Amino acid sequence: MISFPRTDTSLVGRWWWTVDRWTLLAVALLIAIGTLLTLAASPAVAEKLGLDPQHFVLRQVVFLPLAIAVMFIVSLMTPRGVRRISVIGLAISLIFVGLTFLIGEEIKGATRWLQFAGLSIQPSEFVKPCFAVTAAWMLAEQRRREGVPGGLICCALFAVVVWLLVSQPDFGMIAVVSAVWFGQCFIAGLPMLCLGILAVLGLAGAVV
Repeated sequence: MISFPRTDTSLVGRWWWTVDRWTLLAVALLIAIGTLLTLAASPAVAEKLGLDPQHFVLRQVVFLPLAIAVMFIVSLMTPRGVRRISVIGLAISLIFVGLTFLIGEEIKGATRWLQFAGLSIQPSEFVKPCFAVTAAWMLAEQRRREGVPGGLICCALFAVVVWLLVSQPDFGMIAVVSAVWFGQCFIAGLPMLCLGILAVLGLAGAVV
């Protein structure tokens, strides 16, 4: 088993002693499960779509190392750096979600994808992590510094994200974002009455 002494000041050594090991283990398990499911289920789906049986498996092989590299790089960043890149990433992702209404590709009645350099990109997938980090930062700042309207900013961001997702529509993504947001607000101690009203308004908007 690979191990690093606490006195190891190399990049990997410092990463090993500062990373959250339980989170790392959970991510590794999710990657392994996802890979197994892809190997088991994707050949039948690929054949149904008229593609090579190993089409999705090969895509997994190509993009998985890239995803792991991005995860490693982000885990080396300081909390301040993560907050900055999340805010910038959220702004850019929301712009691209808006572009799906203009130049997006409609699939089964939903406009969620953009074609770029031969790849299909779903911008809302980038909104999800960036929104979670940005919302958590705003809620933390409200508790840490008096006069910072973190809760209000968080609610406004949530409303914008849900409105864009409803317009696509992407109800699966709405469920994920809403679950994360409600959990964060509950932990932050925001009034549950306000959260309940927002939930009702959100459901009403989704139905309309």
